[in-house]
Amino acid sequence: MDEGYRDLLARQQYRLCGDHAAVKLCHWLKESLVRGRHCYKQDFYGIESHRCLQITPAINECSHRCSFCWRVQDSDFEVTDWMEPREMLDSLIAHQRLLISGFKGDPRCSGEMFEEACDPNQVAISLAGEPITYPHLSELLRECRRRGMTTFLVTNGTYPERLEALDVLPTQTYVTVAAPDEETYRAVCRPKIPDGWERLMRTLEILPSLGTRTVIRHTLVKGLNMGREEGYAKLDRIADPYLIEPKGYVFVGASRQRLSLASMPSFGEIRSFSERLGEMVGMEVLKEREDSRVLLLGRRGAETDVRRLAGTPSESERKNAKTVP
Repeated sequence: MDEGYRDLLARQQYRLCGDHAAVKLCHWLKESLVRGRHCYKQDFYGIESHRCLQITPAINECSHRCSFCWRVQDSDFEVTDWMEPREMLDSLIAHQRLLISGFKGDPRCSGEMFEEACDPNQVAISLAGEPITYPHLSELLRECRRRGMTTFLVTNGTYPERLEALDVLPTQTYVTVAAPDEETYRAVCRPKIPDGWERLMRTLEILPSLGTRTVIRHTLVKGLNMGREEGYAKLDRIADPYLIEPKGYVFVGASRQRLSLASMPSFGEIRSFSERLGEMVGMEVLKEREDSRVLLLGRRGAETDVRRLAGTPSESERKNAKTVP
């Protein structure tokens, strides 16, 4: 890794393991510890914000240069020495413990919550880059499972063969679908590969066969990819996800060099999009969080306890899951 890039990431409060893995404290972890405010995922899925480990095993690997991404782009390089999963996970947890060490003396942070935060039980495999490019992802998921940790994996959908090849699946798999058609996809996601759209379509086709809970995330950028709910509905019918998360773009990080404050849709616009999309795919709004600019759509009439989603899969899910205990 170029030293200038490494220094930039360090200034942005990333902590690196080798040349490819990183951890960074989530805003909501800190809010949870000192102000009792938590991430929307705690409301939606029942995970505990202060016990969440936000990581990436492939910080510089991505087939997209999305206009809305906060990541520093065009600093990619080839990784030749990938860390072994157990060592990498130990290192990332150790980095997080150092990052939160100052909260121990903060009177606003309870000792019990601090101790729990030092023992994360949920791993958000996202943060930056495309995590599914990590060649030992199955082993990482297996190691997390062995430690009793739930896992949320976020992918851009352009690696269907890698998703199919996983012999251990995450607790929940997100696929980001930020465009309703190929033309918009090329303008918004700016793929570095010529067949990105075709690869994304293949991922959507295989999602119903996965033995894990699936979520489609629509990242909404005003003026770029909104107002075409019919196109998104067509793709969502192919993917047949358990849930859909329409989420508004936020003007942060390196995206500020490409977009503007005007690119952020209002929460009312996000809700209107969600309600129209829900009607088209037979879902309704189950949850919403205005401060996180996100809503959760699920099946109408379904017996859906969204706060159970981060817990142990049901018996039917276990029978169908492609997992190793």
